[in-house]
Amino acid sequence: MRGLKAKRVLITGGASGIGAATAARFLDEGSTVCVLDRDSEACARIARALPGLAGTTTADVSDLKQVQAAFAKAIEVMGGVDVVVNNAGISIRHNFLDITPEEWDKVIAVNLTGVFYVAQTSARHMMERGSGVILQTASTNGIMGYPNYADYNASKAGVIELTKSMALELAPKVRVCAVAPGYVLTSMQRAEYTDEMLAQVNQKIPLRRHAQPDEIAALFAFLASDDGAYITGHVYTCDGGETAGGLASR
Repeated sequence: MRGLKAKRVLITGGASGIGAATAARFLDEGSTVCVLDRDSEACARIARALPGLAGTTTADVSDLKQVQAAFAKAIEVMGGVDVVVNNAGISIRHNFLDITPEEWDKVIAVNLTGVFYVAQTSARHMMERGSGVILQTASTNGIMGYPNYADYNASKAGVIELTKSMALELAPKVRVCAVAPGYVLTSMQRAEYTDEMLAQVNQKIPLRRHAQPDEIAALFAFLASDDGAYITGHVYTCDGGETAGGLASR
């Protein structure tokens, strides 16, 4: 991708899954990359797996003070931040009637409030510098109805609207987009499937398979690059055609 060499990139939730694949992709593009994750052991593992990282920092994105401290560390390590991939998130599978207030608050705190904290902290830095790109991980769950994930669905729908609002207010200096993955075969996701369950889910997807994490990472790289320089305020699904025919809820 054009324009990613030497870009300074901060990735939240970057120690595993989509975040780790995105860190690897930006390193391949010649970017300088710092990973933020709440799991210090996972940070140590990703530092060993990707020795080219500029650094890692540990923070819970639902805590504003921790976000601000981690962002300051990323600036110290890299000299500034040009691109943020706002990716940290959690999910808890429950029937709607069984979601507890504590579970609701936890999911919203990480997936929406945490995204807001990272986005606002990043935007203030970028607006002062005069340029930047903020990319946020939404989900097809924020577009279609899915059973058993009401709190997660609500949080991802919020990320989508937050992205659009930010794009309008931060233009022309800062571009803001979201990526909405469908089913992604991370190692954690694969561990939850039997072979039969995986095959059943794949049958709902027109391309008959889950995405690989590096396919989501490729979309982040494009949107951050000079090739995506005229794109802001939009949400890009990467779902193998899953939502095209409303298959997600079946």
